[in-house]
Amino acid sequence: MNALNLRYVHLKREAIMSIEIKQLHKQFGDFVAVDTMNLSLKAGELTALLGPSGSGKTTLLRMIAGLEQPDQGRIYFDGHDVTDLHVSQRGVGFVFQHYALFKHMSVYDNVAYGLTVKPRSQRPSKAQIRKKVMELLEMVQLEWTADRLPSQLSGGQRQRIALARALAVEPKVLLLDEPFGALDAKVRAELRRWLRQLHDEIHVSSVFVTHDQEEALEVSDRVVVMNSGRVEQDDSPERVYDQPANPFVYHFLGQVNVFKASVHNGVARMGAMRWATPEYEGVSEQEAVAYVRPHDLDVLNTPTEDAVLARIEYVSVVGPTVRLVLRTDSSDQVVQAEMSKHRFQELGLEQGNDAWLRALRSRVFLREIEEAMA
Repeated sequence: MNALNLRYVHLKREAIMSIEIKQLHKQFGDFVAVDTMNLSLKAGELTALLGPSGSGKTTLLRMIAGLEQPDQGRIYFDGHDVTDLHVSQRGVGFVFQHYALFKHMSVYDNVAYGLTVKPRSQRPSKAQIRKKVMELLEMVQLEWTADRLPSQLSGGQRQRIALARALAVEPKVLLLDEPFGALDAKVRAELRRWLRQLHDEIHVSSVFVTHDQEEALEVSDRVVVMNSGRVEQDDSPERVYDQPANPFVYHFLGQVNVFKASVHNGVARMGAMRWATPEYEGVSEQEAVAYVRPHDLDVLNTPTEDAVLARIEYVSVVGPTVRLVLRTDSSDQVVQAEMSKHRFQELGLEQGNDAWLRALRSRVFLREIEEAMA
C-alpha cells in the first residue's frame, strides 16, 4: 500500500460507521418492498445485499441513502437516528449501476463536483480540491484521464471514476447499486477484485446490491440474502454457501440436487443413501427433502451399500472440471454432479455408463419446512 492510500485510510478510520435497521417497512401501493426488517451492519465491513429481482435490496439501499423514505421504522448510523435527514446530510457516497457521470464535464470536474457544491463555509479551496481529486484519480489508477470526457473511457474506467467521485466527499458509508451490472463478464471479474483490494485499503463501511451470487461470495465480508422484502440469511459468504439457513437460500445460491427422502430417529434415507440428521433425533417417519450440491456427490464406478445406481446421460468438460448429468435407476430423477477431470479419467467413466452416487454432504429439511418456503 503506498503513502497516498495510507493517508486516505487514516481519514476514513475516523469516520467508520455501523448501520442499524429497525422495523423498516416500505410499500409501493399493494407491493411490499421491505417487510418490517431488522438488520445490523458492522462498521468497516463490505456487505452484499443479495437476492432475486423484487426482493427489496435496492429499495433498502435507497432508504439507507435517504433517496427513499420508509413508511415506518428507523435507520441509525453509529447509534444516531438519520431516518429524517436529507440525503445531503447523511454523509453517504452512492455509486449507480450506469455510472451517472455528467457527460459534458471532464473526469476531473466529475470527481470534484461533490466538493464544489458544498456550502461556502465547508467548501475546500480550489487548491485543496485539486489535490484531493488528483489523489483520488491516482488511487483508482486513472490520473491520466483527468482532462477527458466520460465518453472517451471504457465502462470499467467510468465505474472507477464514479467510485472516486463518491469517495471525494469522504463518506461515512459507501453504497453501491449493482455497480458492475452494466459491464461484460471479464471486466466485471477484474473490477470485483479491484473493489475488494480498495475496500481493504480505505476501510469505509460499504453496502452493495447484487443479484450475482459469485460476486457476493467473492467480494463481501458478509452476505445478506433477501427474498420478498425479508432477510432469509445474514452470515459470512462461506456459511451462506455451505450452511444455507433454509431451502430458498439453497435454491438461490448455486446448483443443487433435491432428493425426496424420509427421516426416522435422526437418520434420513433416500434409497440406499443415508444421512445423519441429529437435529431430527426423535422424529418418527416423516417425509423430508435432502439438498446436495453437485460437487458434494461422490460418483463411483462400482456399487457400494450406501450408493444409488444411475446412468450417465451427458458429460461436459469445462477446463479442469467435468460436469455430469445422470438419471437414477430407482426414482428416474435427473441429477447433476461435478468432479475433477483427473478423477473422471481415473474412474474410466463415459457417457452411457452406469455409475453409483453417494452423498458426501447434504442438508435435510422436513417436507413441511420445504413447502413453507416454496
